[in-house]
Amino acid sequence: MPRLITLLMTVLMGAAPVMADAPLIILDRTQLPFDLGPGHPENNPAKPSNSPNASWNSAGNTANSSSTWGNRPSNPANEKRLIITADGGVLGYYAANAGGVLNLFDRNGRRIAYRPASGTRSLFTVGGEWCGTVDEGHGGDFVLAVTKGCASRFGR
Repeated sequence: MPRLITLLMTVLMGAAPVMADAPLIILDRTQLPFDLGPGHPENNPAKPSNSPNASWNSAGNTANSSSTWGNRPSNPANEKRLIITADGGVLGYYAANAGGVLNLFDRNGRRIAYRPASGTRSLFTVGGEWCGTVDEGHGGDFVLAVTKGCASRFGR
């Protein structure tokens, strides 16, 4: 599966208009290696540092709010951090907070998911469900591989 994700990343990044854009692909959880799935202890939603109630992950933390300038859809910097589909469609954007949490927002600024600052490559919904994984490539590029349910939260 890592080879498949790497291949998809190579193909999708070739189609990406800006190198900082992050392609989103749908994953099949049954095909993920154990170390990337929710069964691995580091990726478990029940792990305290992965919880939506952990201070840096919390929706109550203003660093995760779309009302914060760095997270607003109107912030020009977010135009360079788009979440895109294979056909070039824009689902939303991503922004990291000061604590290192990677937040995923839809086009309207609604927070869809987050990756905790350390210990995991997994993505979690704002409700704390395992949502997918982040496959980091070379030079800071990455692919967001998510479940169908998580992708549907972007509303496209």
